[in-house]
Amino acid sequence: MFSIGEFAKHGRVSVRMLRHYDAIGLLRPVHTDPASGYRHYEAGQLARLNRVIALKDLGFTLQQVKALLDDDIGTEELRGMLRLRRMELESAVAEAAARLAQVEARLRTIENEGRMPTEDIVIKSLPPLRLAELTATAASFEPGEIGPAVGPLFGRLCALLDAAGVTPTGPGLAYYEDAPEGGGAITVHAGIPVGAQVSAGEEVRIVQLPGVERAATVVHRGPMDDVVPTAQALGRWIDANGYRSAGYPREVSLHCPDDRAQWVTELQEPIVQTG
Repeated sequence: MFSIGEFAKHGRVSVRMLRHYDAIGLLRPVHTDPASGYRHYEAGQLARLNRVIALKDLGFTLQQVKALLDDDIGTEELRGMLRLRRMELESAVAEAAARLAQVEARLRTIENEGRMPTEDIVIKSLPPLRLAELTATAASFEPGEIGPAVGPLFGRLCALLDAAGVTPTGPGLAYYEDAPEGGGAITVHAGIPVGAQVSAGEEVRIVQLPGVERAATVVHRGPMDDVVPTAQALGRWIDANGYRSAGYPREVSLHCPDDRAQWVTELQEPIVQTG
């Protein structure tokens, strides 16, 4: 048998925790000396201790843990619960990382406030394009809402075009409109230029995207989650040079390797002269 200190060491928990588990009937020692009060445990009790810790880490209260263990939860069922919890934690970590990236982008934007943009902003006309596209709706125009909507669209669109034997004639392009339902929702269009006489099945729409007489353009380098500083620099330039925006910027994917930090995207914002 183990003393409480030895059992705590092997179980990688504190003695205080074991005393608490004993007090609430969750994990009682096999023997308690009536004279000294010393607690003693068996090696076989490590299995129950492991289940207690695992279930507690899943978010169950200690009373819920006791009820589950008293019902003799099986190894496979516990394994399934742990896998589910792992997926939830991985999702939470990914969401936290995305929020952190957005916070960092906003901080960079704040640091650049009051500075005139130094990016190479070019005014150009945009030709009309024949696109194969898929659409979805995002809750808002925030990067954290747009990214999860547009990314899967391009993946699905590329797969459908490849299956149909369609060869793109240019880089992918995302463009946006206010959604019919309002409330700040955005209709997201993920399009790829294609030639004439192309058919890619009922799921893919073939549309004619109108040209733009005048657009202010700038190249953004890095993930689109980090686009806010570039987009706001473009907006400041438009305002400072006697123009106003005439719509949401288009986003042309010039280079999209697996490493998102190496992405190169051109923002193309339609503009009109003020005054």
